[in-house]
Amino acid sequence: MRVTQGSNQTQFIAAIDSLESNISQTQNQLSSGLAYTTPSQNPAAAGKVDNLDQALSQSQQYSANANSAQSGLNTEDTALTQVTDQLQSLRDLALQANSGTVSTQNLSAIAAQAQQIQSSLLGLANTQDGNGNYIFAGYSSQAQPFSLTATGATYAGDNGQRQVQIAPGQTIPTGDNGNTVFNQIKTGNGTFVVTPGAVNTGTGVVGASTVANPAAYTGGSYSISFTTPTTYSVSATPAVIPPAAPVASGTYTSGQAISFSGIQVDLSGAPAAGDTFAVAPSGTQSLFTTVQNLVTALQTGTTSPSGQAQLGNSVTAALNNIDQALAQTSTVQAAVGGRLNRLTTQLSLATSQQAQLTQSISSLQGLDYAAALTSLDSQNTTLSAAMQAFTLTQGLTLFKYIS
Repeated sequence: MRVTQGSNQTQFIAAIDSLESNISQTQNQLSSGLAYTTPSQNPAAAGKVDNLDQALSQSQQYSANANSAQSGLNTEDTALTQVTDQLQSLRDLALQANSGTVSTQNLSAIAAQAQQIQSSLLGLANTQDGNGNYIFAGYSSQAQPFSLTATGATYAGDNGQRQVQIAPGQTIPTGDNGNTVFNQIKTGNGTFVVTPGAVNTGTGVVGASTVANPAAYTGGSYSISFTTPTTYSVSATPAVIPPAAPVASGTYTSGQAISFSGIQVDLSGAPAAGDTFAVAPSGTQSLFTTVQNLVTALQTGTTSPSGQAQLGNSVTAALNNIDQALAQTSTVQAAVGGRLNRLTTQLSLATSQQAQLTQSISSLQGLDYAAALTSLDSQNTTLSAAMQAFTLTQGLTLFKYIS
């Protein structure tokens, strides 16, 4: 094989180009901080980094979802705390009105305070988050959910509960709809409700009512009827033909409980012959209806014996319903607290996971600066030596040694 000076030069220039290319690559690594800048430089590592980048991006999105949910739930938690405070204030006003020593003028003043609380509760039910969404509107978060009416309030939201994904296979509710929080409130003691007859003429007032014997309670409806001011009978309703035997009967003493079918109903005052009290399973009622009923009772209350009895029954019903609203608010707030704890735990786990993913990516893609600087120094030395050798060999020919 014939080796010419031209072929030597071509090979040498190719070697120089390769050295310069390696130096350029190392310099790029040092300037970018990356072990490789294109997948072709390290396909195996690039594939692993791509998978890790996707996992990191997904984890960061879950964290963003969790942070958004946390913000919304904190807003709801604050609103529910304020709802509890307002209901406690309303309960105090109801107890004050039910003392039996309040004048008609004072009842009107208490009614005005109750209306202010009603307005505050409406504002809380229409709470918006930082993005202007109504937190108690369900999926209809752009529409104001509650508006006052003559008998309470209307609800324009829906029964939806928005959720977000915070981890693979894990979702969490970001709020509660207003129907659950403010409308579906149990009446009475939460199991049954006692209602005085609309045409009662006596002064009988309903007191505490409980299920004394759960095993005997069947959940039916009953009517307590006073045959005389001191005697009563209890029958199941609706009435049947022929009439069924009374469930219970007895002599009435003010302040003593009337017991039947596992139930105890406390009555005080002096019922008149023909007065009735209905006992029925609890239904549900809007908080705003409860407040409006209390306001109406306070505005129309009188200090006459019959008026005091009517007011007492209305306020007692309101107190029972307010207690149920407080219990419902507490239940919802406890659920919100549980979700917030879950989010805190998940965000902590996500932070650790993201740190590990970042470390793994760095170990695959990050540059070992010490090794890169050593390599660059070696490459520069090799290039310098090659250039010197090339310069020297350029002048070597056989004719230099022939004289």
